[in-house]
Amino acid sequence: MELQKLTNGHHQGFQHLEEGYSPEREEFLPHKSDGENPPQFTDFEGKTSFGMSVFNLSNAIMGSGILGLSYAMSNTGIILFLILLTCIAVLSSYSVHLLLRSAGVVGIRAYEQLGKRAFGHPGKILAALVITMHNIGAMSSYLFIVKYELPLVIQAFLGLQHSSGEWFLNGNYLIIVVSILIILPLALMRQLDHSKHCYFSYKLFNTLQYFWLSFSLSHFWLSSKYFTINQQTAYTVPILAFAFVCHPEVLPIYTELRNPTKRRMQAIANVSILGMFVMYLLTAIFGYLTFYLNTEAELLHTYSKVDPLDTLILCVRLAVLVAVTLTVPVVLFPIRRALLQLLFPDKPFHWVRHISIALCLLFIVNLLVISVPNIRDIFGIIGATSAPSLIFILPGLFYIRIVSTEPMNSRPKIQAACFTALGFIFMSMSLTFITLDWVYEENRSGGGH
Repeated sequence: MELQKLTNGHHQGFQHLEEGYSPEREEFLPHKSDGENPPQFTDFEGKTSFGMSVFNLSNAIMGSGILGLSYAMSNTGIILFLILLTCIAVLSSYSVHLLLRSAGVVGIRAYEQLGKRAFGHPGKILAALVITMHNIGAMSSYLFIVKYELPLVIQAFLGLQHSSGEWFLNGNYLIIVVSILIILPLALMRQLDHSKHCYFSYKLFNTLQYFWLSFSLSHFWLSSKYFTINQQTAYTVPILAFAFVCHPEVLPIYTELRNPTKRRMQAIANVSILGMFVMYLLTAIFGYLTFYLNTEAELLHTYSKVDPLDTLILCVRLAVLVAVTLTVPVVLFPIRRALLQLLFPDKPFHWVRHISIALCLLFIVNLLVISVPNIRDIFGIIGATSAPSLIFILPGLFYIRIVSTEPMNSRPKIQAACFTALGFIFMSMSLTFITLDWVYEENRSGGGH
């Protein structure tokens, strides 16, 4: 989940709902307006069109999780994967519905501001910490891709079929080099002036290349499985949840929307999630039909089994490497901004703090990527902790605490409570099964994980 707007400066006060208006009476799926007056933000007028808002929210959804979807399908089968993908997509859209209803009044522009309104300052800190954890996981997954793919690119340029064991073909060394020479200088800038639309266009271009590559190599329906359950199935729902997280971006995009209404923003969310649903499904299917049970957790790395010197595969690898490397500092900026507001809320800008936090974040992320043996573990842990918190648990709790016009025994509140409980169940079950898988692998290998 890139380009998160964890903070939007100092938030203005918000206006209360018109007397007698109940936001819960609006339907989850948008329909013809019944005369609702569009909200006006107190300090500026949004100018972003419907189409560009879909573009921006799609940007927030699509990330490195797309490379784990074929692995998830290989451990569930096509039909079960489709069922789970549909469930996560629908629940993600319902989560946006809860966030929009919880915002309720104009002026709330960030996810953590809902936390503050629901639970005071501790709620704001909790929401910011969860978002920060998720973004650190996203940064780790990007660097993991660099760790996997850069050695293969160098190997291809040198014309080597297999690694010769040199240091410059060791992914652990290479991520340190890339972090110091490329990511750190970008992260030390005071602000990023690059348009986020450029990043989305580049990611979309990479995805289309990847989709074309998968399509050209897939064997279609030969030997494919429709239902399967194994030990790795435990990672499927966390990978899917990780791939659909976009919720901290919803309120900033809503703020920037021209003629903002909740129905209009819900429609934007529905269209964005539907578009990513189709892209995710096709990508997973074609990747799975290429390698079946041999699909790895990071699918692009699996293509080294085809031909490590293939020109098309090399071009895709290069495009993905450039994209993920440039995205790391983009994700680092809001993490640093959130930490600065939590730790030094009233302090002016200072280069020492600016540089120190960037260095600490890159050190932590590099340490994680070097220590964790498989990107599947990052997808699994982040998808089983921060993802259900952002999609299920916090939106449900925000709705229950903030919306006071409905009693707790009303249908909307009961649905929100069930939605929150589902998040806790999903989190506990996923963590339990993933831990059991780690223990099993450790016992089987007779060593560390």
